[in-house]
Amino acid sequence: MADKKAKFSAGDHVVYPTHGVGMVTGIEEQEIAGDKLKLIVIDFDKDRMVLRVPMTKAETSGLRRLSSRDEMKAAMKTLKGRSRVRRTMWSRRAQEYEAKINSGDPISIAEVVRDLYRKDDQPDQSYSERQIYQAAFDRLMRELAAVEDIDEDTATEQLETVLKAA
Repeated sequence: MADKKAKFSAGDHVVYPTHGVGMVTGIEEQEIAGDKLKLIVIDFDKDRMVLRVPMTKAETSGLRRLSSRDEMKAAMKTLKGRSRVRRTMWSRRAQEYEAKINSGDPISIAEVVRDLYRKDDQPDQSYSERQIYQAAFDRLMRELAAVEDIDEDTATEQLETVLKAA
């Protein structure tokens, strides 16, 4: 079972935890320090970045296929839930939020979006809160767009609609 999951091919959308949604452009072999390595080449168009992940490290690095529609529904349901902002120092919460975003898990990312979302009648966020919120929102929006096969503007509208209705 684990072996099947690790097989990626060109054209597959994948999620790399610390970078979000990318597209596998191919598998290449390179010689590094005398060892031949098979590398999964992933293009992150938005960030203008290409990442090469050794096949042997794909699973331990957290590289995964896109979420299923059911997993995205669960993430959207999380957005509708009550915000659970703990009354701890911002620096500690910021670290927790960053860890959730970098986990690559859509439900954890949705929790960050939900907790940091501000309605128009609520006080403004600090700069760092806005930065973390935007990073989480973008990560969730890009995966939603890829899963539902819609453009990013439509995915943004869907997320905003869910957040405003909550």
